[in-house]
Amino acid sequence: MDLLFLGTGAGVPAKHRNVTSLALNLLGERGVTWLFDCGEATQHQVLHTSIRPRRIEKIFITHLHGDHIFGLPGFLGSRSFQGGETPLTIYGPKGIKEFVDISLRVSETHLRYPIHFGEVEDGIVFEDEQFVVEARLLEHGVSSYGYRIIEKDTKGTLLVEKLRELGIKPGPVYRDIKEKEEVVLEDGRVLKSADYIGPSKKGRIVTILGDTRPCTNALELAKGADVLVHEATFSEEDDRIAHEYYHSTSFGAAETAKKAEVKKLILTHISSRYHKEEALVLLEEAKKTFENTEMAFDFSQFMIDNEGR
Repeated sequence: MDLLFLGTGAGVPAKHRNVTSLALNLLGERGVTWLFDCGEATQHQVLHTSIRPRRIEKIFITHLHGDHIFGLPGFLGSRSFQGGETPLTIYGPKGIKEFVDISLRVSETHLRYPIHFGEVEDGIVFEDEQFVVEARLLEHGVSSYGYRIIEKDTKGTLLVEKLRELGIKPGPVYRDIKEKEEVVLEDGRVLKSADYIGPSKKGRIVTILGDTRPCTNALELAKGADVLVHEATFSEEDDRIAHEYYHSTSFGAAETAKKAEVKKLILTHISSRYHKEEALVLLEEAKKTFENTEMAFDFSQFMIDNEGR
C-alpha cells in the first residue's frame, strides 16, 4: 500500500504543483488503484507514473470545486481509449453524477465500461471483506468530505511446522483449520484452530481529507490513523485568510494530527503563493506541533506500513 501524489496545489495549477489528485495504490492488496480527487490534467500526471488507468477501480471525490473535478471527463475518456473495460465506481457529493453525465454527453464521449455512482453522506460508503471506507462532512464553502480508509485485520498465518510435529500433513485439514474454530481429525483428535494460527495482522488506516477548516469531523476521521493527508493551504501567519476561505493552515493541520494521535501527517493542497522554498516554511511550522510531518510535492510517494512510515 502506498500513496502517490499526482497534484498537490490549491485552486489553480502552478509550474511546480498541479491541482489536487492522489492515488492510493493497493496493488499488493487487491491489484488496483483508488483515486482521490481528479483535478485538471490528472491524466497528464498519470503519464509520468507507473499507474495504469484501467486498474483504477474507484474514484473518491471530496467536493465539487473545479480544482478537484475538472480532470474527470478527460480521464474517463482516456481510460476507455486505452482499453479500460472494467467497471469504475465514482463516489462524491450530490451533483457528481450530473457533472460527469453532462460532460460525457455534450462531448459525445462514449465509454467502453460502465460507471457506477455512490452519492456520499456521513457514514460508510463502501465495505467488502478487505476494506471499509467511511465519509464525514467537513467544514468548507461547499459540501466537502473526508474519507477514512480502514483495512480490515487479516488472520495470522498457519503454523505449518507445529502441525507437522503432530503428524498432520498438508491437505483439506489445513483449510479447515483456517476456516473453523475446531477441527476433528480422522483419528478423533480435536484441534482448537486458534492454537495453530499465528497472531492477526493489524489493518492500516489512512485518512484523506478534502478542503476544510479544522473541525470535529476531521478529528474523528483521523483518530489513530497510520497516515493523515491534510490540506495546508496557508501558513500560520495567514490564519485569518484561511478561516475566511474555509481552509486550514499548516498549524491547524498539525493540531488535528496531534489531537487525533496519528502516526504520520502529510501536508498537501498548498497555495500557489508559496514556491518550493516558501512551502518548506509551512512544513517547519507544522513540525513544531507535530514532528512526524512531511510535505507532499507532485509525484511524492509514501509507503504505508503498520507503523505509518
